[in-house]
Amino acid sequence: MKENYITKWKGNMAFEAEITGHKVLMDADSKFGGEDRGPRPKPLLIAALTGCTGMDVASILKKMRVEYDSLEIKTEADLTEEHPKTYTKMNLVYEFTGKELDLKKIEKAVKLSQERYCGVSALFEKGMELTYEIKIIE
Repeated sequence: MKENYITKWKGNMAFEAEITGHKVLMDADSKFGGEDRGPRPKPLLIAALTGCTGMDVASILKKMRVEYDSLEIKTEADLTEEHPKTYTKMNLVYEFTGKELDLKKIEKAVKLSQERYCGVSALFEKGMELTYEIKIIE
C-alpha cells in the first residue's frame, strides 16, 4: 500500500504539508532564517506519536467502558547535540485523571497501543529507545 503526500515551499523557511485534506505549516525560528509561523518538523514527529497512541488508548478504553476525566501524554525526549540532530530516547507519560480508574484496564490499553496498534511507535522503536509509564490522578 502506497501513500503520497506533497509539501510545498511557502517562502523563506516555511513549508506547508497537506495531509488528508488538512494543511500543516512548518517554519523555522527567526535565528535560523524563519518567521516562526508554525511548528518545527521534529516536534511534529512527537505530536504524531502521541496522537497515534492517544487515539488507540481512547478507542480501546471506550470499548472496555473505562471512563476518565482527562488524558494527557507528556513526552520526554533526548536529542543529540551533533548534526544530524536526532532523538535517541523518548519516554511517554500517560497521565489519566478520574475517580476509581481501573489501572489494569488502562495498563492493558496502553500496552496494546505500544506493542500492537500504534504504527508510529513501531517506527520509532526501530531507531531509538521508546519507553512509557502511566500516572493516575484522582
